[in-house]
Amino acid sequence: MFWAVVDSLGIFAYVSLVSWVMFNAEYIFDNSKPDDFTAPLMVLLLFVMSATITGSLFLGRPIYLYFEGMKKEGIKLFFYTLACLILITLIIFAIKIL
Repeated sequence: MFWAVVDSLGIFAYVSLVSWVMFNAEYIFDNSKPDDFTAPLMVLLLFVMSATITGSLFLGRPIYLYFEGMKKEGIKLFFYTLACLILITLIIFAIKIL
């Protein structure tokens, strides 16, 4: 359960950081040149990198446990991490609504 919480909080922290960068992109990447090839390139690279990082945080340890012969623990960790991430998401939605 500990690793489920740690991995979920890691995903939350990473997504928060990427969201902050995207929200402030106009100020961070302010330049006088018109948009060119680099803007969509940066967005797609960020997308791929984000999928890799969050996928590693979410699936890395459960897959490792599964292949090390601890199949039941790996599957449990996967669902605990999913439950923690759902809980964090619900908390964020509740804070936004209230």
